[in-house]
Amino acid sequence: MADRITLKRILRLWGISARLDLAWLLRDTKYAIAGICADIISNLSTVSGVFLIAARFGGIGGMSADEVLFMMAYSTLVTGIFILFGSGNNIHISRIIGRGQLEHLFIQPLPLGVQLLTSGFAPFTGGSNCVAGVVLMAVAVSRLGLAVTFGWVVSLIAYLLATMTIIAARSYLLSTLAFYAPAAAEEISWTAIDGTWFMSTFPLSGMPLFIQIPLLTVLPEGLMAWFPSLSLLGRPPLGLTGAYPMVFALLIAAAAGYIFRKGLKHYVTKGSNRYVPYGFRR
Repeated sequence: MADRITLKRILRLWGISARLDLAWLLRDTKYAIAGICADIISNLSTVSGVFLIAARFGGIGGMSADEVLFMMAYSTLVTGIFILFGSGNNIHISRIIGRGQLEHLFIQPLPLGVQLLTSGFAPFTGGSNCVAGVVLMAVAVSRLGLAVTFGWVVSLIAYLLATMTIIAARSYLLSTLAFYAPAAAEEISWTAIDGTWFMSTFPLSGMPLFIQIPLLTVLPEGLMAWFPSLSLLGRPPLGLTGAYPMVFALLIAAAAGYIFRKGLKHYVTKGSNRYVPYGFRR
């Protein structure tokens, strides 16, 4: 019963966020459309550069141009989902922590997790990259002649969920530093996620192991698009199981949850040193 109530509440909060997003689009249409176009152009320019290199040289590291296009489509979908659900600094959580704004969430009559899950939903101004990703995916699948079965679609969704979990978990893991050094670490999640976008769009096929292995473990940029794409194409790299991204996502999520809770306990006990006792920013 409690699960149904929670799900119903989440859907209702997403609906509120959607109405607010639509209100901004209708009230300030010119700037909203400019922002949408900027997001699309920025993302497509990032992925098209890699695809054009692959097209010019007949592939990259054993991946054909169409396989690289498939990887770029997956990367665009990930970017689209991130923007769709993370437009409220709920994934860039270090900004909220570093600015001493977490108390604003504490006084709301909702669990903290529910607020963070629903505060960044922007389907009207943030859904364009998802649409672009679906179109690119359809083109790539058609060019590769892949058999799109129910099981394959389920695998695609599972990999997308694992990728988003890794992105969010790493952001929350690093954002824990903002509990202890709010001024210095306020933008640490933004830096980490931006680095992910730039590094994750290039295929690691053909790279030496001393580059591939760190990018699948310590810095998991290879799990953002390269590894899931090859797994969906039926050949997970390095002899690893196709379930590796899911296992990694579970491990980093558990580590992030544990460390973030410790940081949150410190924050609740000590407060933010960016504020003097009567509440003004230093």
